[in-house]
Amino acid sequence: MPRRLIVMLLVAVAGCAAAENDFPFAVQTVAEFNEPWAMEFLPDGRLLVSEKKGNLLIVTQDGEAAEVSGVPEVDYGGQGGFGDLALHPEYEDNGIVYLSYVEEGEGNTRGAAVATATLSLDAYGGKLSDVSVIWRQVPKVKGRGHYGHRLLFSPDGYLFISSGERQKFDPAQDMQGNLGKIIRLHADGSVPDDNPFAERTGVTAQIWTLGHRNPLGIAFDAQGQLWSTEMGPRGGDELNRIMRAENYGYPLVSNGRHYSFKDIPDHDTRPEFAAPKVWWDPVISPADLMIYSGQLFADWNANGFIPGLSSESLVRIEFDGTEAREAERFDMGKRIRAVAQGPNGAIWLLEDKRGGRLLKLTPR
Repeated sequence: MPRRLIVMLLVAVAGCAAAENDFPFAVQTVAEFNEPWAMEFLPDGRLLVSEKKGNLLIVTQDGEAAEVSGVPEVDYGGQGGFGDLALHPEYEDNGIVYLSYVEEGEGNTRGAAVATATLSLDAYGGKLSDVSVIWRQVPKVKGRGHYGHRLLFSPDGYLFISSGERQKFDPAQDMQGNLGKIIRLHADGSVPDDNPFAERTGVTAQIWTLGHRNPLGIAFDAQGQLWSTEMGPRGGDELNRIMRAENYGYPLVSNGRHYSFKDIPDHDTRPEFAAPKVWWDPVISPADLMIYSGQLFADWNANGFIPGLSSESLVRIEFDGTEAREAERFDMGKRIRAVAQGPNGAIWLLEDKRGGRLLKLTPR
């Protein structure tokens, strides 16, 4: 039986998840937003939520929301706008947060940027001050797709940024730009001396890995291994183990096809490129990635969770060292944009689009 057909059959079986009343978790609606994109928990248990049009909200776990002012102007449209959020590793001392968003360039071009800001909160909400851009996608290009721009700090304090290839294909293999790459920086945006291409200087020095299409989720497991979810073309969504200096092959290889139905050679035809540990056809449209480390869902400790857009699902991943597999899929009935682990171990989800809800999952 052809490999693609086998995977399609397996995914179809996995998609026959239990009805909601058979979920091993209860689902609580906490709040509702206008095109939410990301969330980040603060040390006091509240969370920041970004909305694509450029709004930042501070939200209690009871769903009370207030606005945080001072967000930079964003270029909203298509897949672009206000993106991800992250806290500085020493946030409790310095109050610094990180924002990713799309900014306009010259000649109807645009690209993602990452800025730092100081967050001040009060009883009425809060504000951002001292906003400073520390990273930009290079080059800016036309179109409004495949920004990536997820943010993540490593356990040893490096900032990782996922950068999509902006639906332009070839930039993923172009070492003179940072599109279609995963980036590694110091917290201030400077380049670490031990980056794999640091000696080449310039934008090239930022690159940790290359050959990515639209990586929308990045997370470290308990062993310090970095994993990434990646939107494939027509088929071929991926979960990759991210290894220093590796090339993941796009657009030269993919287990999917172009939207024109033009074929792309599969990964197994080019063994010099790193192959995904899990891939999906039909796609799940992976929008984020969280690796669970809590005890509230004790049986799921060290499991990965991938929110799906077109699949309207939450996909559970089991890891075995350097390998991974889909273990379970929950049909959530809505496009899921983001996933996070709350302070007490609950799993939190953000639905996509207008009216997207903030959901809290707890054991039954």
